[in-house]
Amino acid sequence: MAKRTSVIVLLLSWAAAPWVLSTYYLTMANHIAMVALVALGLVLMTGVAGLTSFGQAAFVGLGAYVAAVLSTAFGLSPWLGLVAVMLMTVSLAFALGWITLRLSGHYLPLGTIAWGLSLYFVFGNLELLGGHTGLSSIPAIEIFGISLKSANAIYYLIWITLFAAMLLTDNLLHSREGRAIRALKGGVLVAESMGVNTARSKMIVFVLAALYAGVSGWLYAHYQRFVNPSPFSLHIGIEYLFMAVLGGAAQVWGALLGAGVVTLLKEWLQDLLPRLLGASGNFESIVFGLLLVLLLQHAPKGLWPHAVGLCRALVGSQRSEPPGTPVAAAYLERDVSLSGLPTRTRMVGTKRADLLKAQGIEKRFGGLIANQGISLELRQGEILALIGPNGAGKSTLFDLLTGVQALDAGEVFFCGEAIHGMQARDIAKRGLCRSFQHVRLLPEMSVLENIALGAHLRGTHGPLHAVLHLERREERALMLEAAHQARRVGLAEVLHLPAGSLALGQQRTLEIARALAADPLALLLDEPAAGLRFGEKQQLAELLRELRKDGLGVLLVEHDMAFVMGLADRVVVMEHGIVIAQGEPSVIQQDPRVIEAYLGVDLG
Repeated sequence: MAKRTSVIVLLLSWAAAPWVLSTYYLTMANHIAMVALVALGLVLMTGVAGLTSFGQAAFVGLGAYVAAVLSTAFGLSPWLGLVAVMLMTVSLAFALGWITLRLSGHYLPLGTIAWGLSLYFVFGNLELLGGHTGLSSIPAIEIFGISLKSANAIYYLIWITLFAAMLLTDNLLHSREGRAIRALKGGVLVAESMGVNTARSKMIVFVLAALYAGVSGWLYAHYQRFVNPSPFSLHIGIEYLFMAVLGGAAQVWGALLGAGVVTLLKEWLQDLLPRLLGASGNFESIVFGLLLVLLLQHAPKGLWPHAVGLCRALVGSQRSEPPGTPVAAAYLERDVSLSGLPTRTRMVGTKRADLLKAQGIEKRFGGLIANQGISLELRQGEILALIGPNGAGKSTLFDLLTGVQALDAGEVFFCGEAIHGMQARDIAKRGLCRSFQHVRLLPEMSVLENIALGAHLRGTHGPLHAVLHLERREERALMLEAAHQARRVGLAEVLHLPAGSLALGQQRTLEIARALAADPLALLLDEPAAGLRFGEKQQLAELLRELRKDGLGVLLVEHDMAFVMGLADRVVVMEHGIVIAQGEPSVIQQDPRVIEAYLGVDLG
């Protein structure tokens, strides 16, 4: 009740603002909303996807100048100008993104600085754009014949635009496409192995962030009715990034909080410091910078989590359940068939020699031979163990089979189709999924969402469906499937805990559940029993036996010989990048070459 009352009070305060605030504060509120729209794009791009950009001010300038030129030089109405701004921004963002997003590490932000500076100088040097003097006499926006010239007249348009963008962004992040975008921060390797087209996901956030900035520029041009290059310089782009990080880099509402704090702080310092320290000297910039450093030091995740905690303390609200909780809770009492997702056809009870076949695989790293002349077969409904000392090349072989690394020689076939040379996501799409030697999860996402990421390829709806909230039926099915796989591996009790809070054994089990959510035909597990207690190993063995009965092929790398020998149908032994023995466990345990490779350890 207290929470609902607080929301109602906030809405009424927002609605009453044009009638109670002075022109000065109303102008400031409008400015906060416009810059928050730009910061929102950076929350999506930098905070969520992990892509740093210093060039968003240039996209604001692009929107402002396109609107200004079309309305002053060509007499186009502001609303038609908005369509042109959006088309122009998306087109340029796509072109720049196609070049810039190929960069990685520190080269990506440097690339955004480069085109940000380029656009800034274009704005200041083209005669059509008025040079550094700028363009004036830009017409105001009109709605139903009402001119939105004043701060209170345009207030609702600016803020409704911001709220609409925040709603669309929130819809996107709580969808299949949103999980793919959030997976980018965990690294390309994991996302691609789950079937995510990371280049496409990067382009989506880049273009959407640019679109928000362009719309903000359109509002700015018709609100100020004058534009020049100054508000679109590189240091303003850095300021936008500060807003996103300070408010809470991965929080939608953090964009508004960061924009408000930075804008108000600058205004107050510009008024206060000249009175205290004199008008000569730019002390506000120095103090502003120091305050931001202190704030970031004490709130590395931004101010939004602290603001939420304070609000909950004031209204006595309890922490709400994470998204998907009712769906998952309802599912645990139901049958998996309710998910309705497409499933692969398996030949249960039979064994085929052509499920996964590798011939003459080789991989070199300079002078080091990691794999040489390796051939093996994984049959349907079989558990094949791959063993060998540390450094034998087992994990490298996994990377070669799943497209993470390219072969130097050899061939790989899956279900009779040549897959060598394919990208990891294309191999995953065909039903060959894996876990990793070193656990690779998205620690801040819930267990349920991590597993749902594995089912990415089983969904079809794109970003447009996501932002408009038209993918709810498919999203429910994906969550049902994720909950089913969680129960299957024994993680039903921790569905909504952050994955990073789980013990190592549970994290490894979570990786298996994530791979199973993809409905694979073959599963490659890299040391799945490492870190598990005896009872957990027994549960894992039972799960793998169940998968074998269901017709899956399982290729298993493991160092626990008792676990392997009691589970595997066949064993392949590697040493120094080559296969030294293959056969049934009873034969392998007696092979003198295997015993020697394990330094005389009795494998029995």
